[in-house]
Formats: sequence, C-alpha cells, structure tokens
Amino acid sequence: MTLQNPQRPTGGVVLAITFQYYRDLPRAMAFYEDILGFTLAIDQGWSKIYQIGGQAHVGLVDEARGMQKWAEHKTVQVCLRVPDVDAWHAWAASQKIPGLTAPRDSDELGIRAFVMNDPEGYQIEVQTAKPGH
Repeated sequence: MTLQNPQRPTGGVVLAITFQYYRDLPRAMAFYEDILGFTLAIDQGWSKIYQIGGQAHVGLVDEARGMQKWAEHKTVQVCLRVPDVDAWHAWAASQKIPGLTAPRDSDELGIRAFVMNDPEGYQIEVQTAKPGH
C-alpha cells in the first residue's frame, strides 16, 4: 500500500541516539558510566543506550552483534557542552584519559574546549560557550 502525497510525520523526534561500535563493551560501559557519569537508559543486552542529557543519547554496541563493525579509524565525535570546561578538564586529567588535550579558546566558534578519547578511540569534545555566545 502506497500513500498518495505523503507528508512528513508530525510529533517530533522522541530520542536522538548516536551508535558507536566496540570490541570490549564492558570497558566502554565503565568509561561512560564511571568517567562521564552517564545513566544507562535502555539495556538491550549487547547494545547499551546512555542518556547524555535531555533527549540526546549515545549507544554502545558490541560489534560482534551490531549492524556495523568496529573500525580502527573513527569518524564520529561526541560533543558535550558543559557549564565549566576547566572543571571537566581537571577531572579528565585526574583519570589519565588518553588523547587529552589542553583546553583552548576559539573566538571564531565562541567556545573553550578540549578533546579526549574513549577506551576504543572515539573522540569526545567537551566545550563551554564563551560569554555572549
């Protein structure tokens, strides 16, 4: 059955989930729970969906079961906007997180930010909006 002149559905998006694929799912789960403090929102066994904030979520998938496979080269970055980027940087440094950069200001973007890597190399940017942005 084909609808004549279909319209875009109304009602908005219920959740936004970015899925990432891991070889060691328990290690990734520990990072997102213990280091970032995210809450497990949906446990699908081999797929774990964590609430970042509001309707934004990140899904951690066992690459042996997921639709995609783990890849050495990561092309996805999760960006977290926080109230105090320097406090987050101090926390990340105390946890010895790999790939941690120094916080930098970008006048062009109106942010102060740093990046770090999760246990399997996905980059996470943490940023704060500069006053007036």
